[in-house]
Amino acid sequence: MTELGQVASIRMGYPFRSRLEHDAAGAIAVVQMKDIDDASLLHLEDAVRVNMPDFNEHHLIRQGDLVFRSRGRTNSVALISEDMGPAVLAAPMLLIRPVDVLPAYLLWYINLPAIQAALAAQAEGTAVRMISKAALEQLEIVIPPLATQRRIVEIGQLASLEARIASELIDRRKALVDGILMRKAQDAAARTGKPSAPHRHQRNFG
Repeated sequence: MTELGQVASIRMGYPFRSRLEHDAAGAIAVVQMKDIDDASLLHLEDAVRVNMPDFNEHHLIRQGDLVFRSRGRTNSVALISEDMGPAVLAAPMLLIRPVDVLPAYLLWYINLPAIQAALAAQAEGTAVRMISKAALEQLEIVIPPLATQRRIVEIGQLASLEARIASELIDRRKALVDGILMRKAQDAAARTGKPSAPHRHQRNFG
């Protein structure tokens, strides 16, 4: 087992001192926890944009980095899989920059249910529980050879795709069955002469 801090550098996101105000013409995108969905995918379409007079190249996110939700109901990571232009990560999120391990392998490993449970056990605080930088650095991970890492990533991606397709099929099958059952209910109501919906009492003018 190897500690994460031995195969990746970890640092806190940029500590903005005031509430972020969106500037459509801002030169820098700010990645926040709201920009990561439940599937741990990053969406920057609605990311806040700002101008940073005290900007330093050191703060820039780059392709291959991982962004870690240090607090909240999950402590998952998302992968920066492509060049997104100038962008910074906002605190309290943590940035993981792999050195001796494939970024996609770390993405798969840290998001495993067992690893998420181990991280949750390290959370500090009462009202708002948070994973510290030190706890993340000490997270023990298994580092197989690069060829094995690549194979694991490939199989993991195929498994995720299969799960998404299966979920979509279940949703479509349910919608189809619900539609068939609704038509049967309507046909049965029509045959018995009963209205499919209640009517208000009408006055009899006969």
